[in-house]
Amino acid sequence: GLRIDVQTGGSSRGIADAQAGMADIGMVSRSLAQDELGLQDYPFARDGVCMIVHRDNPIGELSRKQIRMIFKGEFNNWSEVGGHDAEITVVNKAEGRATLKVFLDYMGLSSQEVEADIVIAENEQGVKTIAGNPHAIGYVSIGSATANVESGVPIRLLPLNGIQATAAAVADGSFPMARPLLMVTAPQPNERAQAFLEYARSAAVHDLMKDYSLVPTEL
Repeated sequence: GLRIDVQTGGSSRGIADAQAGMADIGMVSRSLAQDELGLQDYPFARDGVCMIVHRDNPIGELSRKQIRMIFKGEFNNWSEVGGHDAEITVVNKAEGRATLKVFLDYMGLSSQEVEADIVIAENEQGVKTIAGNPHAIGYVSIGSATANVESGVPIRLLPLNGIQATAAAVADGSFPMARPLLMVTAPQPNERAQAFLEYARSAAVHDLMKDYSLVPTEL
């Protein structure tokens, strides 16, 4: 008998709406910043952020330095990193997206340094963009990318530091670009929100998380 209204908008919106009391629960796919610590956070899973290219792109792996140079516009052609003679299309995430922050932090980049050809919001938008462009590169959730590959979408996940982008690598801590998935509330959530939080962090939903290649947090 309880209606749950879910809205999108990224981690920044989830935090802002929870702080303002506009949402009982905010969803956040990164660690909280110092100025966001007034919220109560409830970790429920971990996920990785992976680089993806079109399935027909012959590139097997890119170093962190090569990825930085591509996203800074210093490499503009795939032939500069061992690929075909084709112009690189850089797909970046919009401001306010946690995936963007995770990517920038790991790569040691600022938003101002990124020379993007296309800016996307949701992971699914990024997957569709790269599936439709054999010369594009971007980054999305490992869970989202894996689910799409299993559905036959023509993208490929690139390893980082020689580590394959898999849920198992996120689980054992070896995959370098990973992040926590949180739900956040006011310091004292109401009874209905508390009941939902307990359910959403229980073993009863671990099968759902694994279906999306997420790693459940052991409580």
